[in-house]
Amino acid sequence: MKLVIGIVRPERANDVLEKLYRAEVRGLSMSRVQGHGGELDRVETYRGTTVQMGLSEKVRFEIAVSDSFVEKTIDAICEGARTGEVGDGKIFVVPLDRVVRIRTGETDTEAVTPLEANR
Repeated sequence: MKLVIGIVRPERANDVLEKLYRAEVRGLSMSRVQGHGGELDRVETYRGTTVQMGLSEKVRFEIAVSDSFVEKTIDAICEGARTGEVGDGKIFVVPLDRVVRIRTGETDTEAVTPLEANR
């Protein structure tokens, strides 16, 4: 089991969701975050003062998947998020020690959806 974390541009979030859905990847969390990567700093005017903005708005996807779905999940995020420009985002894959589905008490791979990539 792995936790796939994808950080993408906010304007690409719907495209990522569509690609994940088409790849049959279900069960995810999405949140708005701010961060700084390889993008150039922006300069904005706020109340007549020029301010250098160091953080960019991003969307963070967190998706717990079985091992057989890791590559499909990564591919779907990449396809949906890629623009070819600096700032497209990053994907992190983290091992999961334990997962518990609260409703049923199922644990580990039985609690992660989906179970198999060969459907």
